[in-house]
Amino acid sequence: MHALPGIVVTGASGRMGQMLIRMVAASDKARLVACVERAGHPWLGRDVGACMGGADLGVTVTDDPLEAFARAQGVIDFTAPAATVEFAALAAQARAVHVIGTTGLEPAHLARIEAAARHAVIVRAGNMSLGVNLLVRLTQKVAQALDADWDIEVVEAHHRMKVDAPSGTALMLGQAAADGREVALDQAMVSGRDGITGARARGSIGFSAIRGGDIVGEHDVIFAADGERIVLRHIATDRAIFVRGALRAVLWGQGQKPGHYGMMDVLGL
Repeated sequence: MHALPGIVVTGASGRMGQMLIRMVAASDKARLVACVERAGHPWLGRDVGACMGGADLGVTVTDDPLEAFARAQGVIDFTAPAATVEFAALAAQARAVHVIGTTGLEPAHLARIEAAARHAVIVRAGNMSLGVNLLVRLTQKVAQALDADWDIEVVEAHHRMKVDAPSGTALMLGQAAADGREVALDQAMVSGRDGITGARARGSIGFSAIRGGDIVGEHDVIFAADGERIVLRHIATDRAIFVRGALRAVLWGQGQKPGHYGMMDVLGL
């Protein structure tokens, strides 16, 4: 019996997948037991280490998540919404901790994740970094302290390949601002302004998205009033911060009661 929890990485060939594989393989707190890719992927049946251009790791890439999860105590998943909800059900069957870093999840996806969380531990966050989660908490506190005379704007910047907007982190920050103000985000949210928009509605929470180059992730929360501004900012320069957070989350989840948790729980914030 292994003392170290066995971890499966889904979306093995992606940027985050490869970073996760390297970090888990090098960890003295966890073991890499399987790597999952979609059916027909050229990596299937090959050693994942060799696929990434390095030494063999003794783990073959598979397209059978059910079999992989059955051998694991944790699953780390930065894939796409449709895949993530399928993985959530399978991880729950295996009673494996499912760490979800996938963004772009819609209400129907979240409902299926909630259903899976009744049977297993799910840790889901739009951003796994300690710094961003501190920023979320600060945003809530500042929003709580300021009235609606202070306009709130969340500005985010990411690399040109990012497919969803606003980012999961921007939505976390907007939600924190809405929580601080005790309003519903979907009522206060304004994004994608274009054309003659008219004056800004009092109490609205605005979002702006920038896409370009290889920007890892930058988030500003701007509180703007007449004559003054408060700007809270987080800049990520290395994706390793998300990978470290995900590994911390999957280890934290071992032994927790079934439920849907966030990084605030993991970090004790």
